[in-house]
Amino acid sequence: MDNGTSSVARGAGNQRKRSKRGSYIFIGIMAVLVIIAGVLWIKSAPPKKKKGTDGEYAIVSGKHTVEMVVRDYGTITLELDADAAPKTVSNFLDLVNRKFYDGVTFHRILAGFVIQGGDPTGTGAGAKDQRTVVGEFPNNGIDNPLKHERGTISMARKVDRANSAAYMNTATSQFFICLNDQPSLDGNYAAFGKVTEGMDIVDRIAEECAGTDDDNGQLPKEKQPVIESIREIRPGSDLSDDE
Repeated sequence: MDNGTSSVARGAGNQRKRSKRGSYIFIGIMAVLVIIAGVLWIKSAPPKKKKGTDGEYAIVSGKHTVEMVVRDYGTITLELDADAAPKTVSNFLDLVNRKFYDGVTFHRILAGFVIQGGDPTGTGAGAKDQRTVVGEFPNNGIDNPLKHERGTISMARKVDRANSAAYMNTATSQFFICLNDQPSLDGNYAAFGKVTEGMDIVDRIAEECAGTDDDNGQLPKEKQPVIESIREIRPGSDLSDDE
């Protein structure tokens, strides 16, 4: 009697071993392919947006054009300078592209000084928990060469008589357009662009809707000019981006 393993049994055992090795090789190859695919996906994924002061929005550069449509008055075209005030322009454009400004008003108008708007409450107090943006102006340690000349658009913020540093970074969504040169504002507010068309409309709004000095230009709700929309004009297009 032969007590050793038969040649048939040995052959079957070798075949099982080869099959098992083949399975391991196949699993290893698949694992490598999965890892490679993961690495390629990560590399091809869009980069995360840079963060602003509070919330996420893309930080842009260069010049950007927007059109502001004011009910019963017409369209004001503005050129925004993101090289001078990148975070300010980026914050503003993010609000524009989210259609935040649609339906807000100019709530404060002082003849010869500014028209101010962009507050969702229409009071100048602003809504609670609004995103803030760093004050991009020289007295806050940031080089911004833009001056508050006639037609300049700039960000409103909290301020006290001492122009305290605690209020330097409190701009949210409110902005103002200068009716005349305002050198006293230079260095203390973040100018970020200028009116390129429609300054006559800005003047007419100021003439017809100005508030009083006693009320610091604050208008009753029913008299506040309504901003129907603000849209960014994309390069190569003469139409507002309504998508």
